[in-house]
Amino acid sequence: MLKRLLAGWLGLALMVVSALAGAEPAHYKIVTGPERGTYIQFGQDLSKWVAQPAGIDLEVMASKGSAENVQRMRFESGVKLALVQSDVYQAYLDMANAGNADAGTAIRPLRLIMPLYDEEINVVVRADSPMKTFADIKDKTISVGLLGSGTAQTATTLYHLMFGQAIPEQNVQHLSNEDALAALIVKKVDVAIIVVGQPAKLFNDMNPDLLSQIRLLRVDPAAPETARAKQTYFPTAIRAASYPTWLKDDVPTLTVKAFLVTYDYGLRDTVGNLNHFADSLCANFENLQEHGHPKWKQVKLELPTLVRGWKYYPPVEKHLRACLANRSAAISSAAAVQATQKPRSSCTDQERLLLLCK
Repeated sequence: MLKRLLAGWLGLALMVVSALAGAEPAHYKIVTGPERGTYIQFGQDLSKWVAQPAGIDLEVMASKGSAENVQRMRFESGVKLALVQSDVYQAYLDMANAGNADAGTAIRPLRLIMPLYDEEINVVVRADSPMKTFADIKDKTISVGLLGSGTAQTATTLYHLMFGQAIPEQNVQHLSNEDALAALIVKKVDVAIIVVGQPAKLFNDMNPDLLSQIRLLRVDPAAPETARAKQTYFPTAIRAASYPTWLKDDVPTLTVKAFLVTYDYGLRDTVGNLNHFADSLCANFENLQEHGHPKWKQVKLELPTLVRGWKYYPPVEKHLRACLANRSAAISSAAAVQATQKPRSSCTDQERLLLLCK
């Protein structure tokens, strides 16, 4: 019953977005992350399962990560969507509120569409390293990620929270994820911090011999450094099931939230196209969870209350809240119908032929 009710109103939304298929598509871009990261796969899923049915040709652009995405979202022609880490978004707001005019220019016109998923913080060391927990990375040589990446923001914020100081300049290396792992293996750095959603192609595509030379540090829940880090980040685990050829057990770690972001557009055509995108996101959400990156199964179609300074994009928010209300009504109706139906102990042959048995 629930599936039929959901199919009814989803069908109406699909009729609207499918009617756009014959029209000339709008050409938009979404900025994501590195080629072997999770962001770019999410962008590809949104392009295929959401934008295309909405009549939007969404080009998926690789990038260094979240900080670069904020800049490109704000200033690059054609970029209408971006994936941004929550700590990067908050860092821009904090700098803007502290009086940094450039940060204010970049972040204040940006608006959130919805939260997506948690990205795990992978703190990687050599397999023979004596380090065991996050607290052991103090004063080590660390690859924090490329300048402009979300990983770099997370790594530096995490270190500052844990130890009350910045990473010493002489200990910082700004390397890509792939280069960081290579530098780690040949002992040019002691630690590589990589922020990516599991399962990540970065690790699953690695040569098994190289993979055996690295391992993950654990978060110690009892450590004071962990308590300070949890002011911004949240505990979780990197699951052995995500990397079956590498991990034998789950590894406790911390996470940062990813958001889908746009700009506070007012042009009629752009507003209309993004509204169609929102309707298609609602109508095709189950397709994303079934056919997209495994992380889509962790995404909830919801709009939680935001912290001060964060804002949803009003036109899309209106469409998504209508979607949520329809879904809620469908679930309630199905539950009411189910409650009034009397269970059957058996069915007659005639009832079976007429498909009347529940």
